[in-house]
Amino acid sequence: MRRTIAVVAIGMMLGAGAWAAGAFAKHPNLAAAHKHLLQAEEKITAAQKANEFDMEGHAAKAKELISQAQAELEDAGKAATTNKK
Repeated sequence: MRRTIAVVAIGMMLGAGAWAAGAFAKHPNLAAAHKHLLQAEEKITAAQKANEFDMEGHAAKAKELISQAQAELEDAGKAATTNKK
C-alpha cells in the first residue's frame, strides 16, 4: 500500500513539474523556488519512510502546504507572464 502511494505521489510530482515548467519558462527565480519545493517534498517523504510514517500527521500537513505553495508559484508565473510589459 505504501509503495502504491509513493508511486502515485512521484508520478504526480513529475507531471506537475513538467506542467509547471511552462509557467516558469521566463521566470528563473520562480523556477528555482519550485525546484526547492519539490526537493523539500522528497525529503519529507524520505523522513516519513525512515520514521515508518509515524509523525502524527505533521509531515503530511507539511506536504499539503508545499502543494499549496507550488500552486501559488504557478499562478505567480502565469500572472508575471500575462502582466509583463
